[in-house]
Amino acid sequence: MKPSFIIAATSSGCGKTTFSLGLIRALCDNGMRVRPFKCGPDYIDTRFQSVAAGVESVNLDLFMASEEHVRDVYSYYSEGSDVCVVEGVMGMFDGYDKMKGSTAHLARVLDIPVVLLVNAASAAYSVAAMIYGFSNLIGDIKIAGVVFNRVASERHFSFLKSACEDVGVKCLGYLQKNDNLKTPSRHLGLTLQSKEEMDRFVNNAAEEVKRHIDIGSIIRSAKVNIRQNHLKIPRYDGITVAVARDEAFNFIYHENLGIFGDGVRFFSPLHDECLPEADIVYLPGGYPELFAAELAANITMKDSIRAFAESGGKILAECGGLIYLSEMIDGNDMCGVFPLKATMKDARLTLGYRSLAFNGISIQGHEFHYSHIENPHAWESIAVQKNARGEEVDTPVYRYKNTIAGYTHLYWGEKDILKIWDQ
Repeated sequence: MKPSFIIAATSSGCGKTTFSLGLIRALCDNGMRVRPFKCGPDYIDTRFQSVAAGVESVNLDLFMASEEHVRDVYSYYSEGSDVCVVEGVMGMFDGYDKMKGSTAHLARVLDIPVVLLVNAASAAYSVAAMIYGFSNLIGDIKIAGVVFNRVASERHFSFLKSACEDVGVKCLGYLQKNDNLKTPSRHLGLTLQSKEEMDRFVNNAAEEVKRHIDIGSIIRSAKVNIRQNHLKIPRYDGITVAVARDEAFNFIYHENLGIFGDGVRFFSPLHDECLPEADIVYLPGGYPELFAAELAANITMKDSIRAFAESGGKILAECGGLIYLSEMIDGNDMCGVFPLKATMKDARLTLGYRSLAFNGISIQGHEFHYSHIENPHAWESIAVQKNARGEEVDTPVYRYKNTIAGYTHLYWGEKDILKIWDQ
């Protein structure tokens, strides 16, 4: 048996990320090998978790992948660890369709207990009703215990602890109200120079966890049997994929690269002169707009990518990758594979789950961006995308020869992704 649990919260903004990062680092400081996971499509929290644990964090998403695949991924990456920590998403029962895709749904699929984080600011014994409701709404989900955040004093905590006792749920400790424990800018997860600041924040969170959280009780309450399976995903032997990864491009779902095994080669559109030799080029998301001038100045790399596209080389570009393949963003010249112009002017958030199908493959993903294309109809879309409710959205998918690009971050851990280039 192995300690394995998921950290849920009563709502977004409870401090789930701070607690998760602090607990992961505290467990590592105790000599445990921690494997972190993230419920949902977020690719920035996984960067913070990887810093906290010293190993890659892996996404577990029940919209973008099947329940069987998610169980297999969890089982596969849990091997070799002493404890598995999953950070939930939003409130415990908040999913893309009622509870579907929620933290509670994932806890049920993985059959692991929940550590529930409750925001105790401006509340005392009233939390009893909240804890009771979260513990009893779904009968087959086990609450290992409760942790309170933003606790004002020991006296405040005594009321909260009494609430747990009266509803029969274990109290695992608390985090004090502390303005120094605000999560750093999410842009930090995008820059290599930020690791020192990220480490400082994680260490501060870990010290707070060590002071007031009963870590031993969490470990004892969360021991489960993890089903050991061999990961059932496509494998492509002998295929080399060049993956853009640097300060500007690093939104990558870990399991997307697993299908290529040892064939993955990383390169930097910011710092390298040209593409490495490869069968496929993958340009993932990121924030290229923050480095637009530097990307524009690397002319040899842009020429290399444009020549690869013109030769019929296979390219897959997502979000930031789409921007990089456009003509320009806000006056900064990009690769010019597509006659599109991107901009951050009048920036507005577009987000949500997406599903699409073309060339006989159905694939899911997540759209999240503030930029937009000023002339989206300058190139014809090759596929229709739908949201989680099955409604069509106006997000295009572009193709030029064997270059495919769009705003959606795709997850293909259990898909035959090579089919998207079939003619």
